[in-house]
Amino acid sequence: MTGFAGMFFRAQDPKALLAWYGEHLGLPIGNEDLAIFPMSRDTHWVPFPEDTDYWPAAKQFQVGFTVSDLDAMLEQLRSGGVSVDAHVEEHAFGRFGWCVDLEGNRVELWEPPTGGLPET
Repeated sequence: MTGFAGMFFRAQDPKALLAWYGEHLGLPIGNEDLAIFPMSRDTHWVPFPEDTDYWPAAKQFQVGFTVSDLDAMLEQLRSGGVSVDAHVEEHAFGRFGWCVDLEGNRVELWEPPTGGLPET
């Protein structure tokens, strides 16, 4: 294995959901209706049509994104009218918060610790 290739999932309205993530979380949306993260070894984030048969029909997932300032991101989301969980968890391996996207999917936001992850 050399890296994480991508996140693929069904969406009721892939274009609208992609635009939501671009607007509220700043995902780098490309010309092909997908987001590519060049700093993460070109990881792709691609919403598929809800009726895709590319994988089994059960739609169960939670996507997670890293952020540099969790408090600022959560405030940005609240200001944009996004449903944000009031609970924030703090651990030695970082801080976590959550929001809900346009289609009701829970999204985890992770701010890694400033000095890097602790050794395990």
